[in-house]
Amino acid sequence: MKRIVQYFLRGLVVTTPVFLTLYVCWWIVSRVDRMIDVGIPGAGIVVTLTGITLIGFLAGNLLTRGLVAEIEGLLEKLPFVRLLYTSTKDLLNAFVGEQRRFNRPVRAQLDEAGMVWTMGFVTAEGAERLAMPGFVAVYLPQAYNFAGNLIIVPANRVEPVLAEAPDIMAFIVSGGVSGSAEPKRKK
Repeated sequence: MKRIVQYFLRGLVVTTPVFLTLYVCWWIVSRVDRMIDVGIPGAGIVVTLTGITLIGFLAGNLLTRGLVAEIEGLLEKLPFVRLLYTSTKDLLNAFVGEQRRFNRPVRAQLDEAGMVWTMGFVTAEGAERLAMPGFVAVYLPQAYNFAGNLIIVPANRVEPVLAEAPDIMAFIVSGGVSGSAEPKRKK
């Protein structure tokens, strides 16, 4: 009986991530297909990806760059819309834009004895906005969540992690379970 339970649990560990991933993908495709009804299953995703790529091309084009700047300027003037627009834009730029911010994974020492550490990403040097020279802003993504915390720590209590930023993000978001990140101490 014990062996059957072990097989069941092993099967659960193998099948749950696969089916959950497939379900989320199916859910996204079906939602987009309902919004953009082309009549062919999955065509809504293709139309959406093509549209986003075309908008990216036009935003980078010299002829339409001014129009994009005008639209952005308008969005940045509207009270509630400004908050939503600039926050979303800054967050996307931090991950995939030209001004990536989540590309410097670090460990931050939280106690004097060096017994408590946290992992995150340096997002600002010197914390000038807070008038705290010698400090850095470290963003701490939360495990199994799309949120995080920002802490300000002395720069000498932060050390780089010798790993790729996406691996560290997966390590943190998975609650340290992801084996893709093997943080090493810098010598």
